[in-house]
Amino acid sequence: MAALGLVAAALLLSSCDGLGGISPIFPTPVSPNGQDIYDLYKGISIPAIVIFLGVELALLWVVLRYRRSKQPVGYVPPQVHGNFWLEIAWTAAPLAVVLAIAGYSFVTLLKDFQPPTNQQMTVVISGHQFGWEYRYENGLVVHQEGTLAGDVTPFVVPVNTLIKLQFQGTDVIHSWWVPAISGKTDAVPGYDNVSWLKISQPGSWRGECAELCGVGHSTMQIIVQAMSQSDYDAWVKTQLATQSPAASPSPSPS
Repeated sequence: MAALGLVAAALLLSSCDGLGGISPIFPTPVSPNGQDIYDLYKGISIPAIVIFLGVELALLWVVLRYRRSKQPVGYVPPQVHGNFWLEIAWTAAPLAVVLAIAGYSFVTLLKDFQPPTNQQMTVVISGHQFGWEYRYENGLVVHQEGTLAGDVTPFVVPVNTLIKLQFQGTDVIHSWWVPAISGKTDAVPGYDNVSWLKISQPGSWRGECAELCGVGHSTMQIIVQAMSQSDYDAWVKTQLATQSPAASPSPSPS
């Protein structure tokens, strides 16, 4: 029954992927900070699963081995009132595991959320109810409103480029999250947060706002599209031409 329950849960979770949501199964990382978080996830989850299975199997063995139906009538098990070294062990072991997890997490997250100093470009990302705005250094602004009726406007970046992401909030707290690229980063009104990305291959990856921000929260989807430098340059040229049409001639003075 437990196995059937796990299979059903996996099928249910897999149905969350696609429009209006992201897969709960961790995607393949495409940025170094995403890879570090993925490694951290595995480094914590695998030992946790091993410990869980060990404890449950030991408990199951005790329940089956010493069940009442296997004992003589009136059987009283040995009364153990304490074991100093055993109590030290089962106190120290969980403490060591928790401290190891805390240390590993702290070191990884401290490294990956440090503002970069050698970035090749900077993009300011502003969260609003309910969408995102991406402001590039060259003056290009991509305004994206949230929707569940189709794909949202993508955030376009070049591959193999270290990009500093500067987050701002214009109304309430939002949280920009693309699991394949980086951890959740809050966009807070009045305070700038910083993250970064360096995507290694062309493609598109989905994310969403990870902070409950109002009735339209579910529409705040994210698509990050990475392309080659030449394709990115062509895209920028097209976008700038669209946003800055040639000025019409000034009227002649009367």
